[in-house]
Amino acid sequence: MISFVATPIGNLKDITLRALDTLRAADVVFCEDTRHTLKLLTAYGIKKPLRSCHKYNEREAAEKILSASREGKEVAVVSDAGMPVISDPGSAVCRYLREAGEPYTVVPGASAFVCALVLSAMPADRFSFVGFLPEKAGERRALLEEYKSHRETLVFHSAPQDVERDIADMYRVFGERKACAVREITKIHEESRAFLLSEGLDGEKRGEYVLLVEGARAENPLNLLTAREHVKKYMDEGLDKKEALKRAAKDRGVSKSELYKETIDL
Repeated sequence: MISFVATPIGNLKDITLRALDTLRAADVVFCEDTRHTLKLLTAYGIKKPLRSCHKYNEREAAEKILSASREGKEVAVVSDAGMPVISDPGSAVCRYLREAGEPYTVVPGASAFVCALVLSAMPADRFSFVGFLPEKAGERRALLEEYKSHRETLVFHSAPQDVERDIADMYRVFGERKACAVREITKIHEESRAFLLSEGLDGEKRGEYVLLVEGARAENPLNLLTAREHVKKYMDEGLDKKEALKRAAKDRGVSKSELYKETIDL
């Protein structure tokens, strides 16, 4: 049998009893990084042959996994942390096995984005998991545009060196929204910080991040007006220009300065 096994995302004690049983029973373990998995297995006194299965050799690894299974071997597939396939290698392997008609199972466990939803205190009854954003700016903005009107909480993964870039692009596409950055989940320096997209996230970026962004608000009919008409509407109702700008900016999810230059003559 082939088992996709979830591993700890930080704290080694978060591995399940079933995961340990599966790894101990395995004849071979396919892993994202053999050095990383070796540390996990060593911590629990497990010695197994390790084979690579990363994004650059998934097809080749899938063939070896299938072959080992059909030889009657017990095969475990793991990533460096969390559930294989979810923002990690493994998806191509699953497709290959399905096409080959080979059964496989899953051994559940830790998942960073699920933990982050809890730590963020943001709505979790409905959410969209987007994962890592593309490297190319055009593709990144295009993907964000697809989620701009979604009403549910949006969940992203972000490497520390990409956090500022990702948040800046989210603000450009989504406008002002509440957000939360969660990092170092289950570790000593676990942190969950609420912020506004316009503010960004200050401080040195360390560890892998899960960024959560509130969903789109119900469309305000005033947003169908031009920016100038929107501000003037509030002014016609008796508000001074400063307050009208503030209200309109909040409605449209943009900064007051963006609206000011379009309403200088008011």
